[in-house]
Amino acid sequence: MARKYLGGSGDKLTLWISLAASTVLIFYGYDQGVFGNILVSEDFIRTVGNPSVADQGTMTSVYNLGCFGGALSTLYTGDKLGRPKSLIVGSLVIALGAIIQATVYGPAQMYVGRVVAGIGTGINTSTAGVWQSETAKVSSRGKLIIIQMANCILGFSISNWLTLGFSFAPGSVSWRFPLAFQIFFSALVCFMCPFLPDSPRLLIRKERHEEALEILAALEGNGATVDSPSVRTQYAIIKDVMDKERGDEYTWWQLITGRGPSGVVRRMILGAWMQCMNQISGINVTSYYMTYVFINALGFSEFMARILAAAGSIDYLIFSFLAYFVIERYGRRRVMMTSAAACAACWTIISVAASQIEMEKGNRFQWGCAAIFGFFAFFAAFGMGVLAVPWLYPTEVNALAFRAKGASLAMASNWIMNYMVAQITPPGIANLGYRFWIIWAVICAAFVPITFLFYPETANRSLEDIDRFFADHPSIFVFRNKTATQLQRPEKYFEADNAIAAQQYDKGDEKHPSSTFEKEFI
Repeated sequence: MARKYLGGSGDKLTLWISLAASTVLIFYGYDQGVFGNILVSEDFIRTVGNPSVADQGTMTSVYNLGCFGGALSTLYTGDKLGRPKSLIVGSLVIALGAIIQATVYGPAQMYVGRVVAGIGTGINTSTAGVWQSETAKVSSRGKLIIIQMANCILGFSISNWLTLGFSFAPGSVSWRFPLAFQIFFSALVCFMCPFLPDSPRLLIRKERHEEALEILAALEGNGATVDSPSVRTQYAIIKDVMDKERGDEYTWWQLITGRGPSGVVRRMILGAWMQCMNQISGINVTSYYMTYVFINALGFSEFMARILAAAGSIDYLIFSFLAYFVIERYGRRRVMMTSAAACAACWTIISVAASQIEMEKGNRFQWGCAAIFGFFAFFAAFGMGVLAVPWLYPTEVNALAFRAKGASLAMASNWIMNYMVAQITPPGIANLGYRFWIIWAVICAAFVPITFLFYPETANRSLEDIDRFFADHPSIFVFRNKTATQLQRPEKYFEADNAIAAQQYDKGDEKHPSSTFEKEFI
């Protein structure tokens, strides 16, 4: 029998890994919402020295610089520590940052707390998706990442409702408790991760083959052992692709100058730019500053702005869960393009409504309602695609031997763009008015041709299939390539797996493993 982790194997073990990874994203969503809501607290503003609008933007965005550094650190520590240990380290750093923020009595301490918490968040967000992707079955990989991202929005919703409730509390407790509550999520991650397995693909790369086989058997469940033909065959497929890549033998300079395995740098760029698209869609204009936007751009009272922000988070949460039903059925490409086009339409509505409010044309209340509709519709459109696909894609598209490095670069790209958006939003609203919203409409519209031209489909492929595609297809344009764009798994990948299975049989397995391809591999 395979070893059981936290009492689980097979689907139960996958669920435990998903719970741990999702808790990381719940915290990430919580932090996105909490700081923007305490920025409108008069007691908080007094405590941190009455910062200017620009300084408020910096205080918010400096967190993302910490995240950027944390994400880059996993380029060197991610594979050495492994996935669960990386999450434990990141969570402990987040807890330290939360303590510094919750006990703040001046602006310098808040800047330090934001950076420290950001470093931990960068480590965790670079690790959780890779860990989930490397341990999930093909048909559930996308759905599990969707669940993670929906939990991210659950955290965002919790922060909005919690800060709304504590806004009635007297004094500094109204904002200190919401900041301190970040520790709760860190404690949950630290409790689960010591009892969960590392990525079998990472262990194979580290030459820890017996441990990798044990984890593959545990992930398969149904009484599988390290000697089961299906486990041995899957191990052989992973090892075959990894041996061809030999990731440890290449320096960064060799990769950048094209002397590494075919397509490695291209794949890293695709993953990193996909994460950039997630941020420059304008989502964190709404995530970090929704209450601020409703007050300063649309003219609502603080209480009404908090109510609308909390209600918007529920809308966001519902549609992020609904993405579960489309991500595998329609694939990454179609979902991303449709969602991006809808986001562009929503920003157009918002910009038109904001222009009428700004120019005092027509009924202010009616145009305010139109803007609110635009924001709520944007949450829905974004939650159905542009939210999750950029988080899922880098964990799939990067080469097996370079997956942690590729995911780290992708998350670093996400965080530096996140920093830019958070930094420019307050002065952008103040100086550009309704024109600020037009920028996001144009950017979102550009995502459609970019995805269509350059991004191959990854749904219904094993991670090894994706490696094979990039080895065989060096062209950067994919829109005319059926193998790249079709939704169903190409037949030639079944044939490649069966060939490896036959080799395993020839080496002396008691049972021909080809029948195991009716099962699903991770």
